Amino acid sequence: MFEQFKPVPTDPILGLMAEFKADTNPNKVDLSVGVYKDEHGDTPVMKAVKKAEKLRLENEKSKAYLGLAGNTEYNDLMADLIFGDIEPLKQGRIKTAQTPGGTGSLRVAAEFIKRANTDATIWVTGPTWANHFSIFHAAGLETKEFPYFDFETMGLKFDEMVATLKTVPAGDVVLFHACCHNPSGLDLNIEQWQVVADLAKNQGFTVLLDSAYQGFGSGLDEDAAGLRLLASQLDELLVCASCSKNFGLYRDRVGAFSVMGKDADSASVAYTNALSVIRAIYSMPPAHGADVVARILGNKELKAEWIAELDEKRARINGLRTFIVEKFKEHNVPGDFGFIAEQNGMFSFLGIDKTAIQRLKDEYSIYIVGSSRINVAGVNQDNADYLAKALAEVLK
Repeated sequence: MFEQFKPVPTDPILGLMAEFKADTNPNKVDLSVGVYKDEHGDTPVMKAVKKAEKLRLENEKSKAYLGLAGNTEYNDLMADLIFGDIEPLKQGRIKTAQTPGGTGSLRVAAEFIKRANTDATIWVTGPTWANHFSIFHAAGLETKEFPYFDFETMGLKFDEMVATLKTVPAGDVVLFHACCHNPSGLDLNIEQWQVVADLAKNQGFTVLLDSAYQGFGSGLDEDAAGLRLLASQLDELLVCASCSKNFGLYRDRVGAFSVMGKDADSASVAYTNALSVIRAIYSMPPAHGADVVARILGNKELKAEWIAELDEKRARINGLRTFIVEKFKEHNVPGDFGFIAEQNGMFSFLGIDKTAIQRLKDEYSIYIVGSSRINVAGVNQDNADYLAKALAEVLK
């Protein structure tokens, strides 16, 4: 049986992680992996999380299954965090289930869509998070890209995007990043989100939102503005959320899948189908991470402490964007990198070619994925000059 297998290439980012770990250069810099890092290059546990974990340890009384939907208190609190004070939530049109991380949520969404429409095509931004393709293809869904990021101008291909979305047939699904677009860092403004809402209504396609970075762009509510606009105006909506970044719970795998129907009854029917999908994939989600998030969001003091910590992370990232641009100017790096300071979240493209990327790794132990995407949070006071000097050298 196994002789039918052929080797599967290592995921490029995971491969870079292994190379970086084995690199003995004391000046090595990792800008590839998409996790938040502090000034010391660490990904520490948030203080509010540690306090919530202590409470959990002291108060947990059972290891029984949670049920298909997971932690119901977590689900309600996450729905409030994501959707805010909008009418569809009050009307019972939105149902949320706990999932194992954002990736688990996306896989549930993929299987849910396949059940709803076996012929559905998933339209994704060009470019998008690379794993989107694997997740949807694993569910037997076709994917297509629509124009989004312009590598020539480092701006948004909005007119081309709109023109393409006008061709999307009813029954297909269009995936947008709710905020902090990965990998470009370029987001839609509220006027552009309104255009998307109008297109969805006119064309009859369903919007799927990948909300992995709420709170990392401009603020918890600001980052959900486009999502909430769509939820307030459309009949149906799908949302996949992750707590990996804003709670720092990467390895605990905490996410949520939300379905919104045109009324409470249709939402309930859709939700039962989502739970059936969950039963066939992993049956029950793990308890720890969701309980931690619920304890934070459900406690006034812990929530305030968590928001303050999240604000610090966001401020550091936004400050780093300006800092990087200034360092590149200081060391005469060829080109205009001002666009980096205008984007959101942890990621940005440098727009350099593969030869330069390879030289950065081979000659300077600076690790960047092949698309030139960098994790802004991987830059700090100690490595910024080294990075800028190296980049200036390879771009001469």
